[in-house]
Amino acid sequence: MSPTSRIHTLHPERYKWVALSNTTLGALMASINGSIVLIAMPAIFNGIHLNPLEAGNVSYLLWMLMGYMLVTAVLVTTFGRLGDLYGRVRIYNLGFLVFTVGAIALSVDPYDGGAGAIWLILWRLVQAVGGSMIFANSTAIITDAFPPGKRGTAMGINQVAAIAGTFVGLVLGGLMAALHWRWVFLVSVPVGIIGTVWAYVSLHETGQRAHLIEKSKERLDAIGNVLFAVGLTVLLIGITYGIQPYGDHPSGWTNPWVIAGIVGGLVILVAFVLYEQRIPNPMLDVDLFRIRVFAFGNLSAFLSAVARGGLQFMLIIWLQGIWLPLHGFAYEDTPLWAGIYMLPLTIGFVVSGPLSGMISDRLGSRLFAPLGLVLVGITFIGFLLIPVNFPYWLFAVVCFLNGVGSGMFAAPNRSTVMSSVRPADRGIASGMSSTFMNAGNSLSIGVFFSLMIVGLAGTLPQALFSGLTSHSVPAAIATPIANMPPTGSLFAAFLGYNPIQSMLEPTGILTQIPAADAATLTGQQFFPQLISAPFQSGLVVVFLAAAVMSFVGALASLARGKHVRVIGTTGHVEPVPVEVGSED
Repeated sequence: MSPTSRIHTLHPERYKWVALSNTTLGALMASINGSIVLIAMPAIFNGIHLNPLEAGNVSYLLWMLMGYMLVTAVLVTTFGRLGDLYGRVRIYNLGFLVFTVGAIALSVDPYDGGAGAIWLILWRLVQAVGGSMIFANSTAIITDAFPPGKRGTAMGINQVAAIAGTFVGLVLGGLMAALHWRWVFLVSVPVGIIGTVWAYVSLHETGQRAHLIEKSKERLDAIGNVLFAVGLTVLLIGITYGIQPYGDHPSGWTNPWVIAGIVGGLVILVAFVLYEQRIPNPMLDVDLFRIRVFAFGNLSAFLSAVARGGLQFMLIIWLQGIWLPLHGFAYEDTPLWAGIYMLPLTIGFVVSGPLSGMISDRLGSRLFAPLGLVLVGITFIGFLLIPVNFPYWLFAVVCFLNGVGSGMFAAPNRSTVMSSVRPADRGIASGMSSTFMNAGNSLSIGVFFSLMIVGLAGTLPQALFSGLTSHSVPAAIATPIANMPPTGSLFAAFLGYNPIQSMLEPTGILTQIPAADAATLTGQQFFPQLISAPFQSGLVVVFLAAAVMSFVGALASLARGKHVRVIGTTGHVEPVPVEVGSED
């Protein structure tokens, strides 16, 4: 008997752990690569000899930040549906292979400058296609393999990997960038090769899935897939470009192209929903959203993802732009140390996620998941109350509790959502859940950067003008710099650059003012001290919004009610007895 045959004849009790191990590795790898470039961005752009803050290069920066998340948000639903029709394991395995090919291509970028950036962006998009296949089917494979009373534990482990990977990516990106920028991508190659071979050898469709696939006569809804992909892509691109200044405005929300993208995307998505209700075999069975557990569970997951993504970016800017320079770290070293100092957030999530899954298997998740989001909302208020130049132990405690709350919510919520649908719909349900989570992460960049810009726009110009003129910079030079949109300062801090130096060097003034003033302006203390008060104003706006989203998400999670299941596409709704251990 071949190794493959032996594995495929494993007892279900053993096979479920094989399935969990491989899909967890896949989810971890795909999520790490969603965030690994965030910290490593300075090393990557230096490696290809490109300044992302120069005019005309900001789009490269935005696509390096957003491309991966945008593609995974758009395609996971499609690949979830393909998994339902043609086999979840088949699509998942192909995703591992595509992802690994993308990692290899990224690590051998042969170009410099703009061409090098385009190479990286395009292969990141290819890599995201593979990640979408993995995200879309991993939880469905686990749900197929595990009985209801054990799904919470399995989902806890898998969701810890999927979400904690976004934080692990920050630390790993900093460590790899310190070695060489190519290692940021190369580190995924051996894991991808091992995971791909392991997946093809060990995973197989369950007996029930094989029967469903054989029975299925459905065809792929091509028009629905195109409408959904185009609508969501246009919407998210419009929101992303809302970050960039437009005319005299600090952000781009009045840009006609941004408005057209947002409105056009929404119109196309409405057309998609109307179309799906009128065809016999839709890409998305809209009646799934008549299941309260599915609808409200995904709503709460979406709000949680928006809040969590915003937190990630704000903490990076806070640490890299203010706290670390104030404590003696050189700007070029701040990306690595920002990831390290955020470790309590990851630890809290890693500790809480599996425990939450196991406890919810025994006690149910009806109250467990909402309480997690309440704790997350309280920690956002905690971030508001601590000073900008905080004692680290206090920051670490709030980060840890935020991770604990996120872990309490994520696993029980996903387990309950997946248990609420028919086995035949688990692929599309998994894809839709991942779409909500990934779209929330993508949306968070536009929303929270814009909120921070609003908070800074009222106070940063005057503070910047006063600070520059007090150190011999003429008003004629200080005025246009002070009136520049805060976006440049935020991106510079995010990339670990010295914003003042970046703004003053093109003017040549640093060589004309006294050396002591030039040293002060470009030193580690000036900008962090200057921006502390304006940044606090921005944090108030950002973290209040995140807290509100968390509390609303908790209410949505609490409003899930009991399981009901939609039968077919006719709209008939049948109450389903609660599965032991899956719900209260």
